[in-house]
Amino acid sequence: MTDRIKEFLARHQEDGPRLIVDLDVVRENYLGFAKALPDTRVFYAVKANPAPEILDLLARLGSCFDTASVTEIEQAMAAGATPDRISFGNTIKKEKDIARAYALGIRLFAVDCQAEVEKIARAAPGAKVFCRILCDGAGAEWPLSRKFGCAPAMAARVMEHAHRLGLVACGTARSRLRRRSSRTSPRRESTFR
Repeated sequence: MTDRIKEFLARHQEDGPRLIVDLDVVRENYLGFAKALPDTRVFYAVKANPAPEILDLLARLGSCFDTASVTEIEQAMAAGATPDRISFGNTIKKEKDIARAYALGIRLFAVDCQAEVEKIARAAPGAKVFCRILCDGAGAEWPLSRKFGCAPAMAARVMEHAHRLGLVACGTARSRLRRRSSRTSPRRESTFR
């Protein structure tokens, strides 16, 4: 807990639970992560904490955003993110939501099966897709590995299907793992993927 948060808590003795985020810590974490991986684009998972203050800060810093719904896409755009910095990372999307995201300018979508590729081809022609790969989750703090993703052997077929349907097959991503680090609290770690 930072001194700034301790001072805030000492001044505000309200009852009940609360979540307090030090935006300086968010800034330091983002900049440190981006510096450690200079040839990558950092995507913040909006569902981790969609507070406008966090999204605004990250948008100003140049972060990209991984969204799971049209509402999250709109939140990221309201914070200043341009559509080229937003992915629709949910692998189970309604076709009408794909169409709405496409109308908003989103061109990057996650897939993990051929049926999802077909929906995107119909509602977002020419879009880029990346395939979410299922991983075993060994060492993960939270068991999310079975929630989304396809087997590595299936990924090639999914991406080839996307290419045949006129989509741009642009890469793969692992299903999210959450690991506890001795240097960060679980709450801080949950802020960044």
